[in-house]
Amino acid sequence: MNKKKNNYKKILLDTNFLLIPYQFRVDIFTQIDKIIHFPYKIFVLDKGIEELKKIVGEQKGKSRDAAKIALKLIAIKNIAIVNTEGDKKADDAIIELSSKSNYVVATQDKDLKRRLINYGTTVIILRQKKILALVNDKGF
Repeated sequence: MNKKKNNYKKILLDTNFLLIPYQFRVDIFTQIDKIIHFPYKIFVLDKGIEELKKIVGEQKGKSRDAAKIALKLIAIKNIAIVNTEGDKKADDAIIELSSKSNYVVATQDKDLKRRLINYGTTVIILRQKKILALVNDKGF
């Protein structure tokens, strides 16, 4: 039996990272292409989609608009959805997933970023509200 191995890295987008295109007018997908020099596939947690839908349903103004755009981008870019089990918080699910499956995680959350880097996970962040950067050591 010949099992086909995935020849790509997995990039997991945190919910707040999906708000960047609207908030800062940054094309995160083009930027990811510029900083990632290996084959990759982009993923989002089911909890992230739930969070975005909740924002659309409960909030008004810019937050709501940003969440709507994020949901559209997930569909347009055909981003794969990772289903999580139980009622863990999204951040805890991201930590657990990244430690098991060697994900690169894209987030704007400072606490999550610190936790991920402490676990040895490579993180994609937004710098100067205009460019993405890879961070994988504690000297951020």
